[in-house]
Amino acid sequence: MYLYNSATHKKEEFKTHTPGHVEMYTCGPTVYHFAHIGNLRSYIMEDVLEKYLRYAGYDVNRVMNITDVGHLTSDADEGEDKMLKGAKREHKTVMEIAKFYTDAFFADCRKLNIKRPDVVQPATGLIDDYIKIITKLLDTGYAYLSGGNVYFDTSKLERYYIFNDHNEEDLAVGVREGVEEDANKRNKNDFVLWFTKSKFEDQALKWDSPWGVGYPGWHIECSGISMKYNGEYLDLHCGGVDNAFPHHTNEIAQSESYLGHPWCPHWCHVAHLNTEGGKMSKSKGEFLTVSLLEEKGYDPLAYRFFCLQSHYRKSLVFSWENLDNATVAFNKLIAKIAALDPGDGPVDEAAAAELKEKFTKAMDNDLNTSMAVTVLYDVLKAKTNGATKCAVLADFDSVLGLKLPEKAAEQRKKLAQMAARPAAFTVVSESGEEDARVETLIRQRQDAKKAKDFAEADRIRDALKDMGVEVTDVPGGAKWKRI
Repeated sequence: MYLYNSATHKKEEFKTHTPGHVEMYTCGPTVYHFAHIGNLRSYIMEDVLEKYLRYAGYDVNRVMNITDVGHLTSDADEGEDKMLKGAKREHKTVMEIAKFYTDAFFADCRKLNIKRPDVVQPATGLIDDYIKIITKLLDTGYAYLSGGNVYFDTSKLERYYIFNDHNEEDLAVGVREGVEEDANKRNKNDFVLWFTKSKFEDQALKWDSPWGVGYPGWHIECSGISMKYNGEYLDLHCGGVDNAFPHHTNEIAQSESYLGHPWCPHWCHVAHLNTEGGKMSKSKGEFLTVSLLEEKGYDPLAYRFFCLQSHYRKSLVFSWENLDNATVAFNKLIAKIAALDPGDGPVDEAAAAELKEKFTKAMDNDLNTSMAVTVLYDVLKAKTNGATKCAVLADFDSVLGLKLPEKAAEQRKKLAQMAARPAAFTVVSESGEEDARVETLIRQRQDAKKAKDFAEADRIRDALKDMGVEVTDVPGGAKWKRI
């Protein structure tokens, strides 16, 4: 299996510290608001990666943090505290906000069929661990006290910039332009490990520490959580590409300085989901959430399908038209699978193995989900029986997570119920051929037309065409023939 490594800027064979076992860490949400679908693209792709690692035979321990303290709006050490911002917006306590939006995040994950990680740790739960790490960094000279806060000293590192070829003059002070420089820092790229004195005099969450009452910086939380549950050697760290700098860069700096050895050899970053107007955010344009997709009549799994049609390292442009196209393709795929007979004979193991080889070849090539989706259609076109096709599709869906077997079964049930109804609409084959599935689909198309659901009627017509069936409407019914 080859994955692109953001730290080396090339595809590399994926290897782990312990053969057959993967210690995996994925940056979780800052729970001050709903996750937008751009955030969730990263979690979908990380979910596919985890499921494929398990499919490939690895034992996986996946850890995720929940950021409920310390994340400032600049992503560095300046700006407004995101949790406090959410609490003020909704006139609630920080912990009430954290609980509500944590629950909302995992509700979205369930709708998108994203597996819950093995370990989910709120940042507020490991304060003593952060203090232990910071204490050692101070003792070994990698950190210093200034203005009441504890800072990491980046000048002590041989190499600070891991993911990009930055030089110091290229970086805006404090990451975001227009942010006032922190006069307490020795070097402008130093970052806060522990806040005791800052502009947040009303900070809601504070803890005792050797340096005074305060709270941890955002970056130290992920290092502490990963070391707690993944151990000293992490195999794979994932997140959105916007986390690469400064967050992941700072994680590496403090973790390796604390441990005294290399920490994580492989980094996987998911590209942005953009709108036609640019990078998606919570602060501009329509706030695109899973709930909004549902309100507009979209199946959240159609959005997952939309994401899988593109490579995770390629920026993806979201528009309602693009989602419509993905929805049509997703529904057609389900209709084709529903038309298969899963009980028409034994599974052809040789044919299944050949198809599986195509799937694993795609996924082993840097998680090429767009090619893996193409393999689904190869399965449908394969010269083998329905039982084999259904078994193979279910096998692949254990990775892709589209719930194809369940959705196909629901559609078969619906078609069977329709077929059992009295026929007020006559369907005949021009050649005298009998095919209950075809005739049921034609009746379903007629029902859609009567309900003025022309999009559904067109979808069924296209599904019939894909099955090699041409339908001609006639007074009081329809005729069909093979083409």
